[in-house]
Amino acid sequence: MTETRTRTGDDLPGTDPEAPLLEVRDLHVEFRSRTGPPVHAVNGLSYAVDAGETVAILGESGSGKSVSAQAVLGLLPSPPARITGGEIRYRGVDMLGRKDRWLRRVRGRRVAMIFQDALTALNPVIPVADQIAEMFRVHERLGRAEARTRAVELMDRVRIPAAARRASDYPHQFSGGMRQRVMIAMALALRPDVLIADEPTTALDVTVQAQIMKLLAETQRELDTALVLITHDLGVVADVADRIVVMYAGSVMEQAPVLDLYARPAHPYTEGLLAAVPRVDAARSGRLTPITGAPPNLAKIPSGCPFHPRCPRARDRCTTERPEPRDVGAGRLSACHYAEEVLGDE
Repeated sequence: MTETRTRTGDDLPGTDPEAPLLEVRDLHVEFRSRTGPPVHAVNGLSYAVDAGETVAILGESGSGKSVSAQAVLGLLPSPPARITGGEIRYRGVDMLGRKDRWLRRVRGRRVAMIFQDALTALNPVIPVADQIAEMFRVHERLGRAEARTRAVELMDRVRIPAAARRASDYPHQFSGGMRQRVMIAMALALRPDVLIADEPTTALDVTVQAQIMKLLAETQRELDTALVLITHDLGVVADVADRIVVMYAGSVMEQAPVLDLYARPAHPYTEGLLAAVPRVDAARSGRLTPITGAPPNLAKIPSGCPFHPRCPRARDRCTTERPEPRDVGAGRLSACHYAEEVLGDE
């Protein structure tokens, strides 16, 4: 049953209840150094997510997924990072350029994040319950004892065994899966409207991955939370995502409803990702089909389509003319000059 949430006395001025919970429009992020050219980490990312929806951002390592997530919460170190264009809107209000005081009312309470590596994200010298309790003490002004009680309740809620007894343990005393549950408890402490999960199952075995994804799905149903799931694992998103944004070299290659994308990819990069996934029904057919080559240096992204050096469909036009994501029907976008051809081959 969906939990009804009300916020009294904490409404952000200017928000529009009819606007998407989170909307990213044409986001550009680069990193600058004194010695080399700028690194273009994100180039024109756009997506929107609303209550109860799951948008998965998919791509190889270095495609700009995590950088885009940190940009949403204003967590990029500046310098060297710099947002050079675009908008990041919460309920219609652009968060870019807002003062830290305003952003503190959004981070954690409205938009929360599960970081990629729980062991490095958690403080190694503070007991886990105290780290969770800090959310209540800072944002809700609770006393130490009450905040700790709420923290233990959250640990129990995310199914950490013997939560009360383990509340005083330190992060290194937990397994990888249990540390990830602690991170989820921290992210859910203030019942955020939007939850960004950055590679929440990285380095976990398959069984624990399934448990973590089930926990996220149950939490989303309970709180009607919007979920942005960042991953490079197509198997993780198949059963949970409503829509998928495929990124490569900082750019959007394709955006589509999950079932449509798996059934009929509209970009050669997506084709390559799907072909490289092991399939039970094709286990006897021999070797996997990898994408040839390696992702480009983001400081020297090729002209034209950034994927063209690795694309089996590339033609002369692809080397000089950069394709922008365009509507190819049925609510999907593709940044390929020959998207209709790719769809027609399926």
